[in-house]
Amino acid sequence: MTRTYSSAEPGSPGEKFRDSQFLVFMNRILALVVAGIYCALTKQPRHGAPMYKYSFASLSNILSSWCQYEALKFISFPTQVLAKASKVIPVMLMGKLVSHKSYEYWEYFTAVLISLGVSMFLLSNGEGHRAPSVTTFSGVVILAGYIVFDSFTSNWQDSLFKYKMSSVQMMFGVNLFSCLFTIFSLLEQGALQDAIRFMSRHPDFAFHAALLSVCSGFGQLFIFYTINKFGAAVFTIIMTLRQALAILLSCLLYGHPVTAVGGVGVAVVFLALFLRVYARGRMKKKGRKAAEAPVVQKV
Repeated sequence: MTRTYSSAEPGSPGEKFRDSQFLVFMNRILALVVAGIYCALTKQPRHGAPMYKYSFASLSNILSSWCQYEALKFISFPTQVLAKASKVIPVMLMGKLVSHKSYEYWEYFTAVLISLGVSMFLLSNGEGHRAPSVTTFSGVVILAGYIVFDSFTSNWQDSLFKYKMSSVQMMFGVNLFSCLFTIFSLLEQGALQDAIRFMSRHPDFAFHAALLSVCSGFGQLFIFYTINKFGAAVFTIIMTLRQALAILLSCLLYGHPVTAVGGVGVAVVFLALFLRVYARGRMKKKGRKAAEAPVVQKV
């Protein structure tokens, strides 16, 4: 999106690709093909999930992406960071609404600590990278839409796994509807033909878009596998920590200083993870003891 692709004709100015929707379509179509080939070769067992139920996760994913990018026009950088780092709690609340899940008090407590620690680290090490802007009411509403749709997507996918499907089958169903939604929008706007013509003029762009799609496809394999095995809340925690780890790795590789507040934020995150692992271990130990305890029958 930021690269200038030079024209084959000498003296002609370069041009940039502007349609992010086409890149989303390429990502989805490649993931659909990969998932379809895998399901066909491995002969995945049939499951009872109605096909239309995949459309809800697909549509909410598209809407959350739109809200995320649109909100950037109306909100400040710190507001965006806080919203992204605090998604764990909305995801857990949406899990109670969609899947009727119950969480222990320590899960809520550690989720708050993780959100607090990541927010401290990101804000202290990211404020200088982007010019601040004014946060408006419209931006807050759109940002709330992003959080709601994003929380619904992973929880709805989590609930679909009750049909005993594989993560690749989930990937196929969701991407099928994503392709239908995006190609309809591209055709309606006439953007598909423009993107194909741009690709034919710039073979470098075609290679870069294909490489981006391959990375996105492999990423989806891990995303759906994680949701299937560990649930939506753990997946969101992983994605939240990814933001902090990416900046921390950048600081280590390029020598950017980590502020004192950022260091405290990292310590809070590690404390929360330790408490989460410790509490989960205690719960499993209690469960095993309860299972092994002898049953006393009353006479």
